[in-house]
Amino acid sequence: MSEFFQANAEVLQARWPALFERLQQQAGEPLEAELVEGLGSTLSISGIQLTSRHDRVAEARLQAASLAEDNEVVNLYGVGLGDLPRVLLERPALQRLRVFLLNGALFALVVQLLDHSDWLLDPRVELAFAGDSSEIQLPFFALPSELVLADDFSAKIRDRLISESHLAYNNRRFDVADARLQGLLEASLPLLQQDPDVASLFGSAQGRDCYVIATGPSLARHLPALAAIRGRAERPLLICVDTAYLPLQRAGIQPDIVVSVDHAIRISHLPPQGSQGTALVYMPMLDVELLGQWQGPRYSAYSASALYAQVRQQIPRAELFVGGSVLHPAVDLAVQLGVKRITLFGADFAFPGGRTHTGWEDGALGPSITHASHWVLDGHGQRVRTQLNFRGYLIELERFIARHPEVRFFNTSRDGALIAGTEFDAEFC
Repeated sequence: MSEFFQANAEVLQARWPALFERLQQQAGEPLEAELVEGLGSTLSISGIQLTSRHDRVAEARLQAASLAEDNEVVNLYGVGLGDLPRVLLERPALQRLRVFLLNGALFALVVQLLDHSDWLLDPRVELAFAGDSSEIQLPFFALPSELVLADDFSAKIRDRLISESHLAYNNRRFDVADARLQGLLEASLPLLQQDPDVASLFGSAQGRDCYVIATGPSLARHLPALAAIRGRAERPLLICVDTAYLPLQRAGIQPDIVVSVDHAIRISHLPPQGSQGTALVYMPMLDVELLGQWQGPRYSAYSASALYAQVRQQIPRAELFVGGSVLHPAVDLAVQLGVKRITLFGADFAFPGGRTHTGWEDGALGPSITHASHWVLDGHGQRVRTQLNFRGYLIELERFIARHPEVRFFNTSRDGALIAGTEFDAEFC
């Protein structure tokens, strides 16, 4: 036992005994660690440097500068080699520094190698495992190296941190100054004016069960069961996303409602032939040719996007929640209809079985499986490949579910991403 570990252990055991016990259990986990030297030195874990190898303190000061000096509370995700906690604790205004561990085994290693007792002893410091929280805390700084090295237990918090960090960039896609988007909006106004408000549907399915159907790979195995259920006299309401409509039709399943919000959707994705029995809920900027040929009833809606700020005043319509995926407004619609039980199909947010979607060739609806360099945990507790944006969509669905405790949510596959707030449906899993 090193003298550094002895000093650190005494503080940890005195201040956070339960956390220390868990660290002891993780201390034996193997890590590929090596010393990396430059003008200074740092530790490399599986090829990822924890900090700069030239000037760790200068790097920590640069990182700290991204947070306002007058913040009374700061949330730090990851410890590195302890440099950033020390720099942040120099701030006179700081009253609480909440440090969240993203990798328990990694922290168990660094407290054996360096003295951290000085900042651990500071009464302003609070220490916890990131994975014990269901949501991130603001304002925060997340050490980039530890976002990469986060363990499975911290995966959902890691995903939320990354999603929050990318938020400003992602929102540029919906810039109100985008002339192309404004042109699409203008073109859709005549149909928008004549189509009824989606609010006229709200409350129309009080107490009814609802199946919300996405296009993930796991949908394929449920198509025969869905076809049989669709033929029953009494059955759940069927709501699908736009890209699931064609695979459902091919399987002989006519959904009650299809939801579409993406201006990239065309007739090839959402063919109007045979759509008499299906209502289309859409948002402006959807392809006007598609809208004009739809044979079933149409209902218009908005999202909270600033793109609709002006037209919202001229043509009032209800809002549906959009968090990046068409699945979000489909689920929100089901809630607004008054259902109390929502069962999700094909909501995988991942590529189980090496496929991207049901009913579409790899890459037809987005990047190919070969570009899937990220992962989430599936319903078996195993890592499954995914894309970064899919992780963001998953987070927003989980947050939506948490805001609606009055509705029970069920998932029909353990092979896709584990969705917090859902139960596995015994009939389909």
